Amino acid sequence: MPLARMQSSPELILPPLYTPVRLRELGDAFSHAVELAPARGAGLLTYVGRFDLAEFAVVLEPEEKLGVARRAFYAGMAALADALAASAPPETAINIEWPDALYVNWGLVGGGRLAWPQGVAEDEVPPWLVFGGMIRTASMLGNDPGANPQITALDEEGFADITSAHIVESFARNFMAVLDAWRERGFGAVAKSYFEYLPREQGPRRDIADNGDLLLRRVAGGVEREALLPRLAAPSWYDPECKGPRA
Repeated sequence: MPLARMQSSPELILPPLYTPVRLRELGDAFSHAVELAPARGAGLLTYVGRFDLAEFAVVLEPEEKLGVARRAFYAGMAALADALAASAPPETAINIEWPDALYVNWGLVGGGRLAWPQGVAEDEVPPWLVFGGMIRTASMLGNDPGANPQITALDEEGFADITSAHIVESFARNFMAVLDAWRERGFGAVAKSYFEYLPREQGPRRDIADNGDLLLRRVAGGVEREALLPRLAAPSWYDPECKGPRA
């Protein structure tokens, strides 16, 4: 990777376990983290320095087999939602649409992604995982706020003076808290944090299978399963043409 395209960053205030690398505005935090993961290892956090989008990615080194380790995606999503909740105005609705899209007041602001090494079998421990997140902090479309209620940005929802750096810093702290809860109390603690952001609906009880699939348990009996892996392959919130959240 050309050194001109990235630099170590003193701008973020992060827990000491993270190593931040700031990319310039045209950088791709997710791709760069995947590229650097084999050499830099756990704790590397790449992010893009721009005001309209919080874009970052963090490298993990799991101890579990790939099929189970992918559940770290839920920890990342819960931490990202927690980061927004920490700065949200009162009565702001923050929701996750399973598994990967984040909504503020029912308007899409971004979401999360997960990458792992190609060729690693489901029953092998992967050398690394990369969780990446994007949050639209400011609208660049020039439209009237509320013109498309299904799409929004944090500045349109009353997030006063929040910056991309604040979101990345808050995510980093919350991510460590969620991972600590996982180690101390098991994955059920992660699932509980994640499910707090799913819309509350009457119906089946929701669980997460060992491989990350969503399980819907009906009161009358029977279990429906929604597969996680296909959803990770094609994030619902991401527009590959504009390389950002759908607009």
